Formats: sequence, C-alpha cells, structure tokens
Amino acid sequence: MGLSDEERARLEKLEQELAASDPDLYRKLQSGVPSTRTSSQRIYGVLTTLAGLAVVIAAIVTEITIIGALGFVLTMAGAYWFLYGIPQRTRTGDPPP
Repeated sequence: MGLSDEERARLEKLEQELAASDPDLYRKLQSGVPSTRTSSQRIYGVLTTLAGLAVVIAAIVTEITIIGALGFVLTMAGAYWFLYGIPQRTRTGDPPP
C-alpha cells in the first residue's frame, strides 16, 4: 500500500525540517548505518550485571569483603556494557563510522 500524495508531501517536509535543524542526525539516518549497540550487547550487559549482583550477595553471605568489591566492579561493568556497549576497534587506516 503506497503513500498518498499528501502523506508523501508531509514526509518530505519533515525530512527537510530535520535536515535544517539537525544535519548530523540527518546524515546518520541517511547513511543507514545501524546503531553500535546491538541487542546481544544489551543482553550480555544485563547478564553481567545480574552475575555481579549474585557475587555481591555471595560476598554478603560469606562476609568476604574482597569478593563483594569484585562483585561491585562486575556489576558496574555490566551496567556500562548495557548502557554504552563495548566500542568496536577499527584497524589503522579504516575510516571512522
């Protein structure tokens, strides 16, 4: 089902307004490059955060401070991984994304 002429005109107007107000976002959308955060990175981040919390609980039960500190670090790493992902390294000479 195609767009009507009125709908097509509205979309073109929105596209022009976006290009004028936020050219960087417009170029990013036009390039078709997917987001750097994939769903698998988010899943791993959640699992890492949950594992870190389990280690913290184990440390509370066993009363071993160093394990609690390591669990805390693991929890924070998982949260960071979930929110920001792990940046992809590029080889020298590759153009930036």
